[in-house]
Amino acid sequence: MARAPRLSGLQRDVLSLYRRCLRAARTKPASTRPNFEAFARREFGRNVGVDKKDFGAIEFLLRKGQKQLEVYEAPGITNIAG
Repeated sequence: MARAPRLSGLQRDVLSLYRRCLRAARTKPASTRPNFEAFARREFGRNVGVDKKDFGAIEFLLRKGQKQLEVYEAPGITNIAG
């Protein structure tokens, strides 16, 4: 059985942020949850083409994503359009 390749620290950080986004979506009302999940997928998908060796860009995108997540995790945010 093949083992999964080892992930770098940045790769683990990106996957961790993605999981946090999906977990945050689960805290939203069931009727709007798909909007949050689709938004997370779209944002991560948009940045798939970033060069894996461009650490500055990846770190910037991680910080940006973490700040967005903090905003969207707020209890007052019940829907997202985008």
